[in-house]
Amino acid sequence: MKPVSLCYLTPCLLIFTLIWIPSQARAQRFSLGTAQNFTVLGVSTVTNTGPSVLTGDLNVPGDLGVSPGSAFTGFPPGIVTPPGTIHAADAVALQAKNDVTASYNALAALAPTQNLTGQDLGGLTLLPGVYRFDTSAQLTGALTLNALGNPDAYFVFQIGSTLTTASASSVQIINGGDGCNVFWQVGSSATLGTTTAFEGNILADQSITLNTGADILDGRALARNGAVTLDTNDISIAGCPFVTGEPGTFVTVTPGDVPEPGAVTFGALMGVSVLGLIIRKRKASNPTHHAE
Repeated sequence: MKPVSLCYLTPCLLIFTLIWIPSQARAQRFSLGTAQNFTVLGVSTVTNTGPSVLTGDLNVPGDLGVSPGSAFTGFPPGIVTPPGTIHAADAVALQAKNDVTASYNALAALAPTQNLTGQDLGGLTLLPGVYRFDTSAQLTGALTLNALGNPDAYFVFQIGSTLTTASASSVQIINGGDGCNVFWQVGSSATLGTTTAFEGNILADQSITLNTGADILDGRALARNGAVTLDTNDISIAGCPFVTGEPGTFVTVTPGDVPEPGAVTFGALMGVSVLGLIIRKRKASNPTHHAE
């Protein structure tokens, strides 16, 4: 019986692999439009007390903006770290304000995964999804968001009226999640209690207040129609990607710096194919080899 060369099998394996193994992992990211560049955006005023620090990076600079109002106070002692800048009643801030509105409306229109009306967020562990509060939402203690190992998992909270956190409350993301993918769509105003450690982007219809020492570790404070008030707070979007796309849309993104599983498998099978070719040639040149 004539041996079957591995080289005869690998082309079929290659075709199977190219058909069934995706070349790249793809994910959905929510775009805030030009508002992504801001850590804080107010409509009437932005006021600060104490050494607040607003931080971005080269992808999202971490700007401070106000529009159509032009009043901002407390910078310094507050700091907008470079490359972030301050935009007061200019075209950049106006466009960001419009993009906040588009994003706010899109988040409000998402179909809820679960209605949590009447429950305190403190002590809950939630999976990726869209969570609805018909009226106000309260966080007392720790809220845990389990991303299930997916760095692109998103969490959306639709809140009918106010969002309030008690002092020393926290939002904790586990299993590979990213606070940049957490969105709080607040129907009126949001207030973070003292020393709250918060995660996510707050898009409030009215005002946003961060009391003394409350921090947004990964996210933004974006007000549609009111003021933003700060008091010795750290707000950072450093490490958040800039999602290219229309504001208020989910955009399919493909990581460009991760080896492609399909490409790795293709390369491995190509190596096996070459090995099979070598084996066949050696057998053909071996005078002692005979087929039955």
